[in-house]
Amino acid sequence: MSDTPPGPDEVRYVARLARVGVSDAEAERFAGQFADILGYFETLDEVPEVEREADLVNVMREDEVRTSLDQADALDNAPETEDGYFKGPNVS
Repeated sequence: MSDTPPGPDEVRYVARLARVGVSDAEAERFAGQFADILGYFETLDEVPEVEREADLVNVMREDEVRTSLDQADALDNAPETEDGYFKGPNVS
């Protein structure tokens, strides 16, 4: 990472790459915000690493076949049904 914070010229360059128009005032403001963000990353670099468990263990249970509701029982609590299926609002 560079030792100098990004300036308005770098902001305008990135904005040009993204095809986003920025005014001079916005470029100045964004340059300050970018400098703050980069400072946060430097702070995160100072956080010590924690030791992780060497071996990961699968904590999921095995699948098991169990009885479930039949179609009529499942649809009993549905506010609307149509042709033996749940009916929901139209999405368009």
